[in-house]
Amino acid sequence: MPTSMPATLRPFYQLELEAYRKQYATGNLYQAWNHLERAHVIGQAYPVEHSQVHGLMLIFGFKTKNIKETLGQIPRLLLGGIKSFAGKIPVGNTGGSNIPPLKPLPIQDDIKEIFRKAGVNR
Repeated sequence: MPTSMPATLRPFYQLELEAYRKQYATGNLYQAWNHLERAHVIGQAYPVEHSQVHGLMLIFGFKTKNIKETLGQIPRLLLGGIKSFAGKIPVGNTGGSNIPPLKPLPIQDDIKEIFRKAGVNR
């Protein structure tokens, strides 16, 4: 199980984080959150990126005064990277506290295409 994100996948992950920051800065919170969820799906197999997204989700919950999200992100932040390292991730899970942390979800077609382009099997 690889623990670092492949260089072929990293640009797609970074694009989602950039889009998150841009949307957040313009006050488009729904779209900002959507990009965090997409970054989570792309990065969840890799400990550093998985933890990074949960950290951003925690900050998002805090800044938007969403207590449920803030509290829900604490265990995800603490355990997400460990689960990635162990290769025990729920593939496709979008990472928010509105989804059970161990529930796999279907991967969106365009993200499947990202994985294909990057040579990553999900």
